Amino acid sequence: MPSLKDRLRFLFSRRYRAEHPLVPVVRLSGAIGVGMGLRQGLSFQGVAGALERAFSMPGAKAVALLVNSPGGSPTQSHLIHRRIRLLAKEKELPVYAFCEDAAASGGYMIACAADEIWADPNSIVGSIGVVSGGFGFHELIERWGVERRLYTTGENKAILDPFRPEDPKDVARLRTIQERIFTGFKDMVRARRGEKLDLTNEAELFSGAFWAGEDAKALGLVDGIGEIRETLREKLGEKVRLRLVQPPRPGLIQQLLRRGPQQEAPLFGSGAFGSGLIDPRAALATLEERALWARLGL
Repeated sequence: MPSLKDRLRFLFSRRYRAEHPLVPVVRLSGAIGVGMGLRQGLSFQGVAGALERAFSMPGAKAVALLVNSPGGSPTQSHLIHRRIRLLAKEKELPVYAFCEDAAASGGYMIACAADEIWADPNSIVGSIGVVSGGFGFHELIERWGVERRLYTTGENKAILDPFRPEDPKDVARLRTIQERIFTGFKDMVRARRGEKLDLTNEAELFSGAFWAGEDAKALGLVDGIGEIRETLREKLGEKVRLRLVQPPRPGLIQQLLRRGPQQEAPLFGSGAFGSGLIDPRAALATLEERALWARLGL
C-alpha cells in the first residue's frame, strides 16, 4: 500500500503536470482518398475519430496538425478541413499546422484549416489547383483487334471512357467541373490566409505551382519556418506537453471486411489471405499514390 509520502508526491506531480500546457497532436499523412485493402489513404472517415478526441481532450490549450500529403481527393480534403474548423470553433481552441515533406494541393487545403501554418525549409507547399488524368486505349485495342462493347442509358453515362476516342464535349464538361472546384479552393485559401497572402502575382500563386518552405513563407502560404516542439515551446512555454492522438487500429474482422469478397492483400497475397499473385487494384492504387508524390519531386 502506498505511503502517505508517496500519495502526496503523486498528487503533487499530477497537479504540477496539469499546470503545463497540453497540446494534442494529430498526424494527417498520406495521399488523400487513395488506398486499397489494408493500406488505406488519408480520408475523413479515417481521421474523424482522432480529431474528435484531440479537440475534446481535457486541459488542451491548442491542437497541432502534422500534415504530410501530396494531395488527392478534393472532397475528402474539404471534409477534413471543415471538420477541423467546426471543432476549433466549437471548442474555442487555436489550431497550428506543421508541414512535413509536403502540404500540397489537398494537403495544403487541410493545412489551411489551421490558424497558423508552419513549415520546414525543405517542405513542399502549395500546388493550389485541380488535376485530372487518364489514358486513351482506343487505338491500342483496334490494333489488337479488340472490339469495344458498351451499353448505357443516357448519352453522357460513358463520358471520358478510355476505350473511346476523346470527345471535346466530354473534355469541356470535365473542365467546367474542375473550374468550379478550383474556384472553391482559391476562395478558401483567400478566406483562411487573408492579408497574409502576397497577391501581387495572383496568377502565379494559383497556377498549381509549389514552393519550398522559405519561398512559401514569402508568398504568405505559411506563417513561418519551424518544427513543432520548438515552435510550440516559444508560443506556450518550455513546459508544453505534446500528446499524439492515434486513430484506432481496426481489428482483424474489420480488416477482412474492408477488403471486400474478392480483394487480395495490399500488393501480394500469401498464405490464408491470397495466392501470391499481384493484385492489380492494389498495384494501381500504389502507382497512383506514387505519382502524386513524384509530381512534387519527392
